[in-house]
Amino acid sequence: MPIRTELRHQGRVAVLWMDNPPVNAMSADLREALGRALDEALSEEGIRAIVLAGAGEFFCCGAEIREFNTPASLREPSLRELIGRIERADKPVVAAVHGAALGGGLELALGCHYRVALAGAKLGLPEVKLGILPGAGGTQRLPRAVGVVRALEMIVEGEPSSAARALADGLLDAVFDDGLAGRAAAYAFERADVPLGGRVLGARRASAPADPQAYDRALAQGRRRFRGCVAPEACVACVRQAVESDLEAGLAYERRRFQELVQGSQSRAQRHLFFAERVAMRTPAPGEAPARVGVVGAGTMGGGIAMSLANAGLEVVLVERDAQALERGWKTMQHNYAASVAKGRLSEEAMRERLGRIRPSLSLEDLGDAGLVIEAAFEDMAVKRDIFTKLDAICAPHAILASNTSRLDIDEIAGFMARPARVLGMHFFSPANVMRLLEVVRGKATSPETLGVAFALARRMGKLPVLVGVCDGFVGNRMVSPYTREAHFLLEEGASPRQVDGALERFGLAMGPLRMADMAGLDISWAFRKRTAPTRPRHLRYSRVADRLCEQGRFGQKTGAGFYRYEAGSRAPVPDPEVDALIEACAREDGIERQAISDETIVARTMYALVNEGARILEEGIASCASDIDVIYVHGYGFPAFRGGPLFYACEVGLPEVLASIRQFHARHGELWEPAPLLERLVREGKTFYDL
Repeated sequence: MPIRTELRHQGRVAVLWMDNPPVNAMSADLREALGRALDEALSEEGIRAIVLAGAGEFFCCGAEIREFNTPASLREPSLRELIGRIERADKPVVAAVHGAALGGGLELALGCHYRVALAGAKLGLPEVKLGILPGAGGTQRLPRAVGVVRALEMIVEGEPSSAARALADGLLDAVFDDGLAGRAAAYAFERADVPLGGRVLGARRASAPADPQAYDRALAQGRRRFRGCVAPEACVACVRQAVESDLEAGLAYERRRFQELVQGSQSRAQRHLFFAERVAMRTPAPGEAPARVGVVGAGTMGGGIAMSLANAGLEVVLVERDAQALERGWKTMQHNYAASVAKGRLSEEAMRERLGRIRPSLSLEDLGDAGLVIEAAFEDMAVKRDIFTKLDAICAPHAILASNTSRLDIDEIAGFMARPARVLGMHFFSPANVMRLLEVVRGKATSPETLGVAFALARRMGKLPVLVGVCDGFVGNRMVSPYTREAHFLLEEGASPRQVDGALERFGLAMGPLRMADMAGLDISWAFRKRTAPTRPRHLRYSRVADRLCEQGRFGQKTGAGFYRYEAGSRAPVPDPEVDALIEACAREDGIERQAISDETIVARTMYALVNEGARILEEGIASCASDIDVIYVHGYGFPAFRGGPLFYACEVGLPEVLASIRQFHARHGELWEPAPLLERLVREGKTFYDL
């Protein structure tokens, strides 16, 4: 049963235990059961107070998202109705929060007359991350509980509050260290005869903020945090309504805005990603993160990985081959931590603790007792072979050896080793101490147990691990290649760098491909193109624009010039006539007649290149499912979350329409646009990528 009733204090306090594992989502079944239990407790004369508590790990983590836009969401009682019943109750109702009260769970608690919690509990309204807003009174009652400014922070940013902060804000009435149910029942019993009028949040007035600019600041923050998303604006408007109207009018306004959002394409996309992330994080096998981890290489990637490990409370041995490189890496880490302290994101004490967990070393021998070693050295197979051969001899037999390579063959690396089952790829994204995404690369010999340890370590580090197979570039970088290829071709055909980047940034990408290349450094991809030039088919079209830029020493931001030029001390791209002339020269040499190109063409050429390659990756089994590809591209490459990822976007457009465009590109631009067989099959069968 979703609700179990326990009587305490000689039957005078009814504790209603909500039990809907795993997170006590407020499903239609739970709402019905809770409504019946509330009615029974309120009608029983001997019961003088009621406690709502969660069974399992959480109080309640909100609405059952899978029920949105389904008949189940219409079943009575609605969560709004349940909360209204609680507010109107003539007996005190106490919410006893442990674990988390999120979304509809916090809205339920806001309807109670008192709220108490266990230390360590989290309370929040994260709906904005799903492209919606709190739809059961959260935008109306939270401002009445904690004030408009704090309510705007919690609702528009979507981050949970600690129990200590919630107590200070007035959201909680008490915090206990243990024995929550018993203490909450005693707390409720003590207040059984206290008049409830002042405890009903809905009956209070929400006071306007002292600074009327608070709404504009919150909206600006929401737009920065959720670029291109419409939900932050609706959240701010609803909180403003809490000040300007009574509860009933505010609830009606909130409901209208909620319905607009939940039926919209952005929320569908963001809800898709919510579930996609959880699918991606499913552990391939049980595993436990090692207490000590080694990192080989103290450069940009190695230093960022070491910081991520230290941030997670792990002991780190950071090895570099020469003292100067080690010193540079150490100073960079100190600088990065100091910047966090200066911004108020980290205390001095926490900085010292984290740096204290990192032990710099010049000897691989110091990695002998590490449970897992991550190699983050130069992207060259000969270098990798040297390092891994030495690690194989030094590290304990049970130790796992991982490479941070972004595209090299993990199976070839494992072939050097006496322990191929304990070798894998862990492709972090730069900056590694900031980016959540982690491609976990499974080789042919990698054991499930090895993958389980890698996933456990990723979760410990707060990363989002996605399992991928071995191929050139794995999932993310393999898909980048045709996307970038088309951007370069479009330049030759008539677009400018600013137009290509602008069209894709207006589409929603965090940064266009040419700005991104300038930031990453054009020389990196140039080196790869030179290495692979002998195997490149000569009959296929090839753009020499990027090569010509590199030949002129234009490597991007680090040299002050790439596809754009950069003023000293600035990262702002400035269009450069010299680049326009270079592009025109390349087009003439290849016999390409330049013409006007629309933004729509730019988006279609680049996005459908992603989709076509994604279909090939999926068919080859490099990705386990379509949603994994979406997660990788949103979290690793700045694809707009409100579009759900490249494969979700294609399904929203319609796979028949996407395939028709790809066939047109194939007819016009040749072999590089040959449609993926999987895409053709899905269209023929009337299916989508998510039917596989």
